[in-house]
Amino acid sequence: MDLRDLRYFETIAELEHIGRATERLHRTQPALTSSVRRLEEAVGAPLFEKAGRGIRLTQAGKVLLKWAQRVRFDVEDARREIGDIDRGLSGHIRIGIVPTAAQFILPPAARQLMSVAPEVTLRTVVGLIDTLKPLLHAGELDLMVATESPPEAGFTSQRLAEDPIVVAASATHPIFANPPTLRDLTKFRWVLQPPGAPTRDWLDHTFDRKRLPRPQVQVESTMLLMLPALIAETGLLSFISRHHLGPFESRSPLKEVPLKETTMHRRLVVTYRETRYLLPAARLLISFLGEAGHGAGE
Repeated sequence: MDLRDLRYFETIAELEHIGRATERLHRTQPALTSSVRRLEEAVGAPLFEKAGRGIRLTQAGKVLLKWAQRVRFDVEDARREIGDIDRGLSGHIRIGIVPTAAQFILPPAARQLMSVAPEVTLRTVVGLIDTLKPLLHAGELDLMVATESPPEAGFTSQRLAEDPIVVAASATHPIFANPPTLRDLTKFRWVLQPPGAPTRDWLDHTFDRKRLPRPQVQVESTMLLMLPALIAETGLLSFISRHHLGPFESRSPLKEVPLKETTMHRRLVVTYRETRYLLPAARLLISFLGEAGHGAGE
């Protein structure tokens, strides 16, 4: 099999349409059709079948896609490892990271890395885990820093930091006039992520279990990094990482509403593919992320 045919096949499989693949790959439709035909002759089975106005993978196509991706990863890793022989601590690291870790863990880790490896370049993608995980699976990220999730075959994770999620408010909020209870929280309005976000669903279910009304949401926002400022400016309650209440956020005078029932315990981990080659600099970055995570949790 030709590596170029496999690369074309991956794109066609992703787009499920040869016409759209021609635009992305800058190849003619006959060229891509011939490429698919060569692969089908090599494996002895059809790789695509019609599906509406497009096409989809057959069972044989799904198997080949898995191996085509593995071949691509191996070739890319070989090139990177060979290129690193004389470069030492250099190269390009692609990291996907959730907003809290991007704000509190990545900056000190990046500072340490660049102090010992000034030639290293970083590409960061900040997003939630449901956005980052497909990129990691597709080989478009070397590392993913996100909340801990069930283990997956072929991937390994290392713990970086505890990341408790707590109810928070402006330090002058009336909720602090007396020792607060869960029922007291139902008297005030909130700024929260939309339903479907893991933290929002966890909080809603906490009130459900106690047969109390869910939080009265006045503002919904998908922008996590905006929540601390909104809490301080509006007097609304929210549900955010405890890291936002530390010394890094001295400009936002926030305070935790200390309730065991509304403390969600979770961890931040760094995840990468077990069998993929990691730059020496990437392994060094992992160790620095661990140090930064340990420091952020103190």
